[in-house]
Amino acid sequence: MDRSASAAFRTEAPFELPLGYVDESGVRHRRGIMRLATAADEILPMRDPRVQSNPAYLSIIILSRVVMKLGSLPDVDTQIVERLFTQDFDYLRRLYEELNGGDEPDGLEAPAASRANGHAAGGPLMLGEA
Repeated sequence: MDRSASAAFRTEAPFELPLGYVDESGVRHRRGIMRLATAADEILPMRDPRVQSNPAYLSIIILSRVVMKLGSLPDVDTQIVERLFTQDFDYLRRLYEELNGGDEPDGLEAPAASRANGHAAGGPLMLGEA
């Protein structure tokens, strides 16, 4: 096995949110780490009743599974992802697409994610279209 190829393979990517999540104490959390998604990250949320009643919720669950760190928060769960500013939520969805090679699960359309100056560019993603 070529060690130089495996050394270049990254399973996590650091990020900085454009605005940042503001917690109950007023602390803003902007820097975090997202990991590559697994098949389970995209399949298991499909069983969740929140996704079955509202397909747009799929992105929230997936992001809560792959965002490993956000500032000094002990954990990133669906409640935190729900409370992100729209600009930060869109940023994370574009980063997810960029890291995981294109299509979001279940027909969520997204423009090609290109990053300029550390921020994702492109229009809004179309939620809930299956």
